[in-house]
Amino acid sequence: MGRPDLSRRQLLAAAGGLSVAASFGFAALGTGADALASGADTRVRYWNLFSGGDGANMITMLDAFRKANPDIDVKDSTLQWGNPFYTKLAMAAAGNRAPDLGVMHMGRVTGFSPGRLLDPWDVDLLAKYGVREQDYNPALWKRGVIDGKLYALPLDIHVQLCFYRKDVLGKAGLLGDDGRMIPVTSTDEWFDVLKKAKAVQKKGLQTIGLWTNDQNFQWWFFVAFYTQLGGKWFNDAHTEVLFDPDKATQVLEFLRRHVTDGYVIPGAPTGEQFINGAPFTWEGNWSVPVFSGAKLDYGATPLPPVFGTPATHAESHAFVLPHQAGRGGATNEGAHELAAYVVTHALQWAAGGHIPAYTPTLSTAAYKKLTPQNEYVSAMDHQATEPKVWFAGSTGVLAQDLGPVVVSSTMGSAKPASVARTMKKHLTKLLASKNPMDGRTAAQGGAVA
Repeated sequence: MGRPDLSRRQLLAAAGGLSVAASFGFAALGTGADALASGADTRVRYWNLFSGGDGANMITMLDAFRKANPDIDVKDSTLQWGNPFYTKLAMAAAGNRAPDLGVMHMGRVTGFSPGRLLDPWDVDLLAKYGVREQDYNPALWKRGVIDGKLYALPLDIHVQLCFYRKDVLGKAGLLGDDGRMIPVTSTDEWFDVLKKAKAVQKKGLQTIGLWTNDQNFQWWFFVAFYTQLGGKWFNDAHTEVLFDPDKATQVLEFLRRHVTDGYVIPGAPTGEQFINGAPFTWEGNWSVPVFSGAKLDYGATPLPPVFGTPATHAESHAFVLPHQAGRGGATNEGAHELAAYVVTHALQWAAGGHIPAYTPTLSTAAYKKLTPQNEYVSAMDHQATEPKVWFAGSTGVLAQDLGPVVVSSTMGSAKPASVARTMKKHLTKLLASKNPMDGRTAAQGGAVA
């Protein structure tokens, strides 16, 4: 596989118009000693985007790998999350300066020109180190397969959750005999729950944190509930938009009602309000360490199946092999071994709230004792994901285009039905547009659904 024929202009455009200064103005912070000085037989250069609690957990896992494998020295570097990371990774792969191992959000893999900027995994080599397809949720594994080859090895799924305070719900009679929130299966039931919680909550607080003016969260919530309704995006060939404005309107009206019925204070700090006594907040599972650290008596479930079918928005961190013209040998095997080790030792990763992708971890006694993780692990089987197209994925073009439109409906500056029609127009335009990475439309991309 030769060097990708990609221009600097294409890569910068694909990252959302970032300037060269923005792309390279961030230092990579390595935590591992350089293998050239360590005397190790093999060095594996590893780039990731994990900071905060995730970063600390990843360092712990890497240190455990180093201890177990002293012949492999890991040179890990943490870069800035989001488009700056993807820009730098793409430029490195295009210039044949890529690290041996990297991390990406699964939704971004299709648009990252697999076969040009990413190399496929050797599944036999992964199996040698204990990772096999049968150890994964089938839908999750298939998300990493492009043109019949595995390009992304899932580490986790991270999901949007309904966090609830047990002290407030207990007063409102909204806890079951098991101490968990009562099931909700319709929009009427959900707003009845909010009404009862509001009646007993602290004055001056909102009933639920909904990130009403945040384009990413509003988009994630929309994806979840649109999926609950069985909504589709495109046909299998990615030549036709199947987006249903009527179903979209139902979702948008549902989100808007939280504001019009007075359960949300637009712009209020969601996590802080929850810590201070607000009954509910919808947040990503990465908030688990924050709320647990605050010593709250709380629980967390997948987003309520108000439209009948369980589905909660999910993304995944996945290991990838950035393109190298001469990939192979001991370094490449070391990258496979490192990724397999982290995947199969992900209990530490679960402490950050993420659901480990390696399913044998989920059946261990240690994982089953984790709270509230053991309450929302079922989200693994009810993932609402963005369509598998080049413009999707975390911080991708799809979220940038449609997120603000969803916000306009939730905040009341546009009517839901009008917004739904606008969303379909955006999707039609995106489907016909070309991926700046390789100049191909979604229909020409060859992604295997």
